[in-house]
Amino acid sequence: MDITQERAEARDLPFNVFAKACPSRGTLEHVTGRWGALTLGALHEGSLRFNELRRRVDGVSEKMLSQTLHALERDGLVHREAQPTNPPRVDYELTPLGRDVAERLLGLIHLVEGRMDDVLAARARYDETRGAL
Repeated sequence: MDITQERAEARDLPFNVFAKACPSRGTLEHVTGRWGALTLGALHEGSLRFNELRRRVDGVSEKMLSQTLHALERDGLVHREAQPTNPPRVDYELTPLGRDVAERLLGLIHLVEGRMDDVLAARARYDETRGAL
């Protein structure tokens, strides 16, 4: 399929992320934001409790992880399971939709990780010609 056909099909979709008022834009922000992408990637490995997830996503604050999980749960990407135990146990796992999204994100993550030598070399060239930032 060529780019013209892809664009025509995109225009036929009921949602358009490029339109300011489209609800898909918010979901895209939740998925591609730093903490959303890392949370989905971490949960792709399996169900995790909140503190396990917080340790896995190094650097995220408790507040940001909580907000991220709420947004991803609301979008139907993460399932929250509260166990009626004492103390309470809460597990988070991907829904089928979340797994589908996470697999695509992991492809991007692995591409970026695998090409970091190229990125670092490009940064060095940029800094040499434009001055270090």
